[in-house]
Amino acid sequence: MDTMYYVKRIRDLREDHDYTQEYVATKLGTSQTMYVRYERAANELPIHHLLKLCDLYQVSADYILGLSNTSS
Repeated sequence: MDTMYYVKRIRDLREDHDYTQEYVATKLGTSQTMYVRYERAANELPIHHLLKLCDLYQVSADYILGLSNTSS
């Protein structure tokens, strides 16, 4: 399993919802620069941001992490 699978998944989810990086960063309570670093795998995604992304996109953590192909 690719441990960085979430990088592609969070970018795809954001684009599928037509959200900007700035919008998602605001929802996470972080800067756009930091969120961009998550999407580029320059920084690992903290668990508290993972949980906020699950809530934002209404998907499971397993889905974001690539452990499941089912979003719920």
